[in-house]
Amino acid sequence: MKWKLLFIPLILAAIAAMSGVVMWLWNAVMPGIFSAAQHIDYWHAMGLLVLCRILFGGFRGRHGHHHGWHHSHRERWARWQAMTPEERAQFHKDRGIFCRPKPEEKSE
Repeated sequence: MKWKLLFIPLILAAIAAMSGVVMWLWNAVMPGIFSAAQHIDYWHAMGLLVLCRILFGGFRGRHGHHHGWHHSHRERWARWQAMTPEERAQFHKDRGIFCRPKPEEKSE
């Protein structure tokens, strides 16, 4: 129970520290790259951090995701290695359907 009570302030401190790092990095890098970029304050940095987490990282924790991307990547690689050259060619052919626009049907 004592660890659970300590967990919340540690999470809040980590968010505060990450927001400070985002603010510092933004103010150090972005105005030099983009002349229209302005310096941001702490609260905008925290909002930017939350927005990036929503768009790119999500809010899922590490619990239950021990394998994650590496595990699924290994499975796909093992399936690829088990394919014959004909199956690989068919895979590329089938995959190409998603990358090309559908031909428009002629109406009479």
